[in-house]
Amino acid sequence: MLARLMIATALLAAPALAQPQDQTAPDGPPKRVRSILLYGDQSCPKPANPDEIVVCSNAGESPYRIPKRFRDQPKEDAPSTSWSRRMEVVEDFNSAGLPNSCSPVGSGGQTGCTRQMLQQWYQDKLDKEAKASRVP
Repeated sequence: MLARLMIATALLAAPALAQPQDQTAPDGPPKRVRSILLYGDQSCPKPANPDEIVVCSNAGESPYRIPKRFRDQPKEDAPSTSWSRRMEVVEDFNSAGLPNSCSPVGSGGQTGCTRQMLQQWYQDKLDKEAKASRVP
């Protein structure tokens, strides 16, 4: 029984061994792979030998230039602040001592601290969301 099994296995393997090997197929992975970043109008170089693969990728205008998505970020200094926000700051400053002002000055200055903290928290939240939406 074992002899028949071995003979059947040898007969099945014989056609696979008798086939000629394809000489054009590579024996394994390429010997060298080069990855190149191209800038501007550069062209992809040719491989030095048949065992080398060259992979080219366009990386933009120049290696020394900031990408367009990071250029021209909106300014956050005083001249670029809106007039309505400037007016809110002036009103907050001038309301010291009045009721709901959260100020140590005046008779009604102690009220309004909770409202002011909630407004500040909400403004900080909006500022963080605006900054996060600008970052790529």
